[in-house]
Amino acid sequence: MAGLEGDPDLQFLLVGGELIKIRSRAWKKNRFFKLQEDSKTLWFESHKIFRRKHTFSIDDIDSVRMGRQSEGLNKHTQSSVEDQCFCIIFKGRKKNLDLMAANGEEAKQWVNGLDKIMSNMLNLSRQQKSEHWIINCMRKADKNEDNKMDLKELKHFLRQVNIEVDDTYAAEIFKKCDKSNSGTLEGSEIKHFYDLLTDREEIDVIYGNYARTEGQMSSRDLLNFLLTEQREEVSMEDAVKLIEKHEVDETAKQKKRMSKDGFLMYMHHEEGSILNPAHKPVYQDMHQPLNHYYISSSHNTYLVADQLKGPSSTEAYIKALMKSCRCVELDCWDGANGEPVIYHGYTLTSKVLFRDVIKAIKDFAFKTSDYPVILSLENHCTVDQQKLMAHYLISILADALVTKPLGNTMPTNFPSPEELKGKFLLEGKRLNKLDAALNNNSVVEEDTVSEDDEAADCKENGEKAKSKKSKIKLDKELSNMVIYCKSVHFNGFEHAKEMQAFYEMSSFKESKAFNLAQTSATPYIHHNMDRLSRIYPAGSRTDSSNFNPVPMWNVGCQIVALNFQTPCKEMHINQGRFLPNGACGYILKPEFQRSLPSQFDPSTLSKGPWLKKKTFNVMVISAQQLPKIYKDKQNSIVDPLVRVEIYGVPADNASKETHYIDNNGFNPMWNEKFTFDIHVPELAMLRFVVEDYDSMSHNDLIGQYCLPLTSVQNGYRHVPLLTKRGDVISSAGLFVNLMLIDAP
Repeated sequence: MAGLEGDPDLQFLLVGGELIKIRSRAWKKNRFFKLQEDSKTLWFESHKIFRRKHTFSIDDIDSVRMGRQSEGLNKHTQSSVEDQCFCIIFKGRKKNLDLMAANGEEAKQWVNGLDKIMSNMLNLSRQQKSEHWIINCMRKADKNEDNKMDLKELKHFLRQVNIEVDDTYAAEIFKKCDKSNSGTLEGSEIKHFYDLLTDREEIDVIYGNYARTEGQMSSRDLLNFLLTEQREEVSMEDAVKLIEKHEVDETAKQKKRMSKDGFLMYMHHEEGSILNPAHKPVYQDMHQPLNHYYISSSHNTYLVADQLKGPSSTEAYIKALMKSCRCVELDCWDGANGEPVIYHGYTLTSKVLFRDVIKAIKDFAFKTSDYPVILSLENHCTVDQQKLMAHYLISILADALVTKPLGNTMPTNFPSPEELKGKFLLEGKRLNKLDAALNNNSVVEEDTVSEDDEAADCKENGEKAKSKKSKIKLDKELSNMVIYCKSVHFNGFEHAKEMQAFYEMSSFKESKAFNLAQTSATPYIHHNMDRLSRIYPAGSRTDSSNFNPVPMWNVGCQIVALNFQTPCKEMHINQGRFLPNGACGYILKPEFQRSLPSQFDPSTLSKGPWLKKKTFNVMVISAQQLPKIYKDKQNSIVDPLVRVEIYGVPADNASKETHYIDNNGFNPMWNEKFTFDIHVPELAMLRFVVEDYDSMSHNDLIGQYCLPLTSVQNGYRHVPLLTKRGDVISSAGLFVNLMLIDAP
């Protein structure tokens, strides 16, 4: 594998070895695991009579965890074997693979080896990934493994790469490449066939228009392209740097020129991507008060599936936190043996121990983002079990839990995400005002408070509904841990303005929030300039479906909680919203949602700093290597179309789509142009959707990608594609031309 030749951990994996696969305390079986020669596939053999062999792609792995860091390993193994255990976490809904090696050293080698391969694959350019994919498909098509390809195998290969070619055309390509007239393609003939197949006609045209120096691009030609087509603010120095970085031909590089291959490498790199590379790391001001940010937030985080009978799991928290979710929900109830549990009350969802959830949160909260995590507590427990909850929060989270205001004086505003790095904030009920946290005069051990709004809604939708809202007894120690996020009932914007402290926040059911956003948008925006608002899905969404978060962001709501476990358009938009700024889970709201004089209303769009009319031109040019939807069906080829969607203020919402192309998922070409009128670009989200057209039923999703319009680069750009669950499809992509300009 390029970059890992001779690596001892890679060699160890290629030799393979015995591991114990663990499913329960009783089910622990020996399995032989081995990395295949392609360094992209893991093979394992079971010891049954029929000796079944299984493989899975390294591409399917989300992460590898050392130690007993999965629910299964925690439950079914002893702490004495901690260093022998590791777990393979897959993308999507495939079950974890819990494994145990003979000793700690071997476990470490497995984890290190897999991590190195995954990291290596991640760092490949799109061009290299594309080559890997094609070579893999060639291997599969070479049925008799003689490293030659006859016409039948060539047709099989074309189906593998998702392109339907009629027999005449297939025979024509074959004949053109079979220079030796041997009836098979081998060696340089296969290379010729590969070059014919991967030729990018659209890029050839662009390159040809600017390669004015002996058939190549000089640094001056490249600069001309960057200024004219890509609309980038660059200098000659930048053009030379790009040549040094991407040019593959040493002679061209010495002459400060870019060959066609170098140009293709540049186009496939992040500089040629739709996402502005300057927006990839944390680039926003992180020193503003916490309520000045949109915060990536999850609802019923403990659920893996639906809200009625699905399983609850610590794994659901880990997955949400690893996606940089910064607000998770804990629905707490009295459990057996005095141990508080988390589950969806009044339903058949399974239960998970509160203690285990807090441990998982502690271990994974800051793996992908250093910024604070809010623990949204929905408390249904008796005082005795609340005392235990308080004990676990303190003993497990320790100093990372904020238990008093920062500084020694009574705050008048939120601290910033920067000040709260690596910290946990508790959101829940509090018995008294925050100033009591600074003078320890309070002698109340426990008292009653109103049940919070979501808990009441949960009961209303539950089987045992009695009264809509009741009182619960609250333990003093648990109450005192609530500092910046005290949960209070919303009694109107005027009441909040006069009576609510900045740290007192309300949770709104989606119907209530949408109604307020439509009827009182400007007061809602002003309310969110001083306080936090949390929006949660209606209890009637028993299938864990989601509402559209955009109208909530439009009125400045920060904690828009979605069901992370449900792959859907709304989650794609959420993933796109939090894609820039280091994907850290915090996005700074536009100035007009933070500045008190603002009279912004998303529906009326009166004149103001938010109104920046733009014309957005999108040309959908082509796609590359779209995956087959039905991989098992030999003859199934996709008929792709592309839809371009804008989500933002009502005046900006729009959707336009291309025609579909028959039987070509490998290199379909549309060359269709769309124009969108944009009024408030700072709130607009752009989403590309690629679907397989079906005249008889719903189109199937092939891939999608979403990002804020303000993070889009102009010019010729490649768009990566993600699965429905939000994982990258490594070799697939769109090629587009984009131009966001001031409206006339």
